[in-house]
Amino acid sequence: MLGTISSVPKQGGNVASRWLLVAALVYTLICAVGMIGSGFKGATAGEAKELFAFATNPFMGLIIGIVATALIQSSSTVTSIIVGLVAGGLPVELAVPMVMGANVGTSITNTIVSMGHITNKEEFKRAFAAATIHDYFNLLSVVIFLPLEIMFGLLEKIGTYLASFLVSSSAASAEVSVGSFNFVKAATKPVVNTFKSLTGMLDQPLAGILLAILGVTLIFVSITYIGKLLKQLMVGKAKDIMHTTVGRGPISGIASGTVITVLVQSSSTTTSLMVPLAGSGTFGLRQIYPFTLGANIGTCITALIASFAVEGNMQAAVTIALIHLTYNVIGVIVIYGIPVLRNIPIKLATWLAELVSEKKVYALVYILGVFFVIPLLCVGISYAVGATA
Repeated sequence: MLGTISSVPKQGGNVASRWLLVAALVYTLICAVGMIGSGFKGATAGEAKELFAFATNPFMGLIIGIVATALIQSSSTVTSIIVGLVAGGLPVELAVPMVMGANVGTSITNTIVSMGHITNKEEFKRAFAAATIHDYFNLLSVVIFLPLEIMFGLLEKIGTYLASFLVSSSAASAEVSVGSFNFVKAATKPVVNTFKSLTGMLDQPLAGILLAILGVTLIFVSITYIGKLLKQLMVGKAKDIMHTTVGRGPISGIASGTVITVLVQSSSTTTSLMVPLAGSGTFGLRQIYPFTLGANIGTCITALIASFAVEGNMQAAVTIALIHLTYNVIGVIVIYGIPVLRNIPIKLATWLAELVSEKKVYALVYILGVFFVIPLLCVGISYAVGATA
């Protein structure tokens, strides 16, 4: 009895220390995004657009986002890096297809998780369908919104309009409109300036490149450990939320997917949580579907918070973060709101699940093809066409 009582404070202290570590890692992440923006700006000397000339084709930007996120398996990491690059001078119009690609690339994780059910045909069919419905929704979203962005700059216009309410139009002043003091930037500036001083002993562009690399490294480390800690602290609670809300209607499913993703800071974790539940038959495909859409929305929060601490063009950084959020919200409204479009991912996921349950090798072909082979072939074709033009 005494042993049990004495262990309670220790457990509580352990939880408290983990939350403090999460807060420290979030702070590190925000500082890291600022370092990328400052380093990229110094390294490119205002010539960022020329540096990314290979991505002036929006399709190439999309492929970069898909492959980078599929390799890293974290859309939060990729979008945070993109925010930093935009702050350092990467044009917003080049970054928009990249964040679209990040949405597609992140869905590889739950598709891989579904392979854990491969030994049971019926479970595998249900799990693979639940995983790939996320893939098909994100691919359909790209098919609809990338042409609109290319033709009309739709998302960029919406993101710029929304950012105007949060950040002053002057990139030089970069002050939050609700007040002249940006506490996020003020809190991170000493750390960013310290690293700038350390790398400043080198000449440009080497100093800027090194600072940006340090920022990217810190983002990797921060998000990796934030994810691990939050899984320990929140996954049990996340499962409780999911069991309580999923299946109670699309609004409840979308809201729970959003909340859980914000809590665990990983859409991959959120969508992977529901794959075993789908495989076991606890929830059906139509019940799981809205939950995955909420995960798309929730994953935007990390980069949005980080965008307020960037060194460089805060206006542009906040704009691209809001574009990512807007893209996912409008995607849910349009695709899930229109019955004909809503049913396309369901039908495709069901068809593919039937196929791979009969011939499991097709699952591997699908994963490698969609996330790596086809994008890389498109890169080769694009370069070949460019060389002959």
